Amino acid sequence: MDNSSASERGPCTANRLIHETSPYLLQHAHNPVDWHPWGAEAFEKARREDKPLLISIGYSACHWCHVMERESFENPQMAALINETVVPVKVDREERPDVDAIYMNACQAMTGQGGWPLNAFVTPEGKPFFVGTYFPPDDRYGRASFATVLQRVREVWTEDREHLTEQAEKLHKDLARGTGGDRQEALSPEILTDAVGEAAQHFDVRHGGFGSAPKFPPDQRLALLLVAHHATGSEPALQMVTRTLEEMAWGGMYDQLAGGFARYSVDARWLIPHFEKMLYNQALLVPVYLDAFLATRNPLFRAVGKETLDWVLRDLRSPEGGFFAAYDADSEGEEGKYYVWTPTEVHEILGEEDGTLFCEYYDVTPDGNFEHGTSVLNMPVSAQEFAEAHGMVRAEWLLRLEEMRQKMLHERAKRIAPGLDDKIITGWNGLMISAFARGMQVLGDKRFVDAGVAAAEFILKRLRDDRGGLLRIFCKGQARVAGMLEDYAYFTAALVDLYETTLDPKWLKEARQLAAEMWLRFGDMESGGFFTTDGADVTLISRGKETHDGALPAASSVAAQACFRLASLLADEELRNAAEGTVKASGARVNMMPSVFASLVLASRYGAAALPQIVITGEPTRDDTRAMVDAAWRTFLPVRVIAGVRPGEDALPVGRGKEPAADGSARAYVCANYACQAPVDSPEALTEQLQAMQTQTPRD
Repeated sequence: MDNSSASERGPCTANRLIHETSPYLLQHAHNPVDWHPWGAEAFEKARREDKPLLISIGYSACHWCHVMERESFENPQMAALINETVVPVKVDREERPDVDAIYMNACQAMTGQGGWPLNAFVTPEGKPFFVGTYFPPDDRYGRASFATVLQRVREVWTEDREHLTEQAEKLHKDLARGTGGDRQEALSPEILTDAVGEAAQHFDVRHGGFGSAPKFPPDQRLALLLVAHHATGSEPALQMVTRTLEEMAWGGMYDQLAGGFARYSVDARWLIPHFEKMLYNQALLVPVYLDAFLATRNPLFRAVGKETLDWVLRDLRSPEGGFFAAYDADSEGEEGKYYVWTPTEVHEILGEEDGTLFCEYYDVTPDGNFEHGTSVLNMPVSAQEFAEAHGMVRAEWLLRLEEMRQKMLHERAKRIAPGLDDKIITGWNGLMISAFARGMQVLGDKRFVDAGVAAAEFILKRLRDDRGGLLRIFCKGQARVAGMLEDYAYFTAALVDLYETTLDPKWLKEARQLAAEMWLRFGDMESGGFFTTDGADVTLISRGKETHDGALPAASSVAAQACFRLASLLADEELRNAAEGTVKASGARVNMMPSVFASLVLASRYGAAALPQIVITGEPTRDDTRAMVDAAWRTFLPVRVIAGVRPGEDALPVGRGKEPAADGSARAYVCANYACQAPVDSPEALTEQLQAMQTQTPRD
């Protein structure tokens, strides 16, 4: 490895990051900054040279990360100041969410906010003493320049070391207390009603969603509201879901040509996106849209779910079968350039008549709604309203519109595309596998389950360590980074989803083995719940727990969901105890703010005695068995487990005593609250039983 300084090598010579595989780290591999990857070497150098470290964290699709790189990290004078002052370390937050979580918590504690790029100045022991996000190259936006910050860090490190280390130690202790265990408490019996009431206080009645700008897709909160609607009959819960899903689908945050969602909207009405498209957003939103379709039969929700899955298959699927992480917000150095249009461009592609209709429908105007007179496609009115206004029936307009969309998409593909982050992340792939399983369940499209199966097989083959544990990252042909709780939790849940979709017991076997490994590596045997890491990386200053939802559902909550589901199918009390301990460990905070812990409340529903267990007997490949399975999936029942019993096969514990029909035809059993209904022999009878399980009397 080249140990010379960056200033000695010159600005065009690669630094240490050239040996990495992360697209984000490789973006910085030719900076004149003497970057180190995360690891013991950087901390040893800091101790040896008596310097603080700069832990600079971002990801490849991050717009402001690119801005700071251009302004500061590519600047030879700024790089020289960085190299003289600190030992600089670059971290891809998607590779190392554990590192990111520690320093993001510190940033939020010190400044009250967070974001990326995240820049933490830390002692050689890894303890932060100053943390911020984007720093401009000179004083602007009310922010000190990065040069000013570096000079101040050097001053304090040299002249006031004792006070600095005291501050760092105090912050470290405060953060450690914040990641400790909560008071154990069972969830309130009224938790779903409380969650609806809490959500209503923050709901944007006009535009959907919760709070003000910027707005992030609230997938877990919406999933919880769908459960609350089903369980309590709450119409306000359903209205909040449908309003939000409609507004997101009509807005510019949804890619109106290709499908798929941007990471968030910069405004309150979902119009202007932050254009990066992340795999996990698609994975988390698709099941919500499809469940909402089952609850309402609104064709918009079905279409959005299908289009999004189609986009992922087309643009994010790797040749090996896994799914890539993200597309950048920028192309040709400009945010959103790939996605925006002018009326002139539209008319050149579609002609005068169709171009005029397209521009009106998608709000493409001469003044534009974005930068430089360009427009982000969005739908100010519904297809029905637009068709009526132009003397067409809805079906006729949609057929004509689809032809226009395909022409526009074909032309857009000729543009210079945003950069692709081609990491395959185990946890995110787990979420996507679950979404594809849901696509098969609701839409009946075998392409989707086949894609999920291929991704699962790829992970099981290429992302395992020597002990059978999971690795987190596959990129440039290499598998690396020890799997973290989110990788185990999301992928274990995905394997259960594959089992329930295919009724192939091999997926259940793999899920059970991973769940046991997950509890062994991450389980808190004393206080309950799960740690986010396995404790093997000694450079991390803390081993924390995260129980509230963020951009991703809390991994510990998804772990609890998976353990409850496996316990129900396999009668595994050890897994049930692990899941129950996870719920109780955060119960006090959940009862106060259920929407913040939506995925943990969902986990508790899988642990309830009232959890519906649907057992279908018969050969899975037979038409009558598939018809019975389809009936189970296409009835709105957001929390349930499904098992299969094949003729002549030892049944799972949940299937014992559920006998196949004498002639081998399909039969279904529905059980809940320690009792089973009479077996049924037709999809229609099964649907009737499942529909009767929905509470009909509202309690809000």
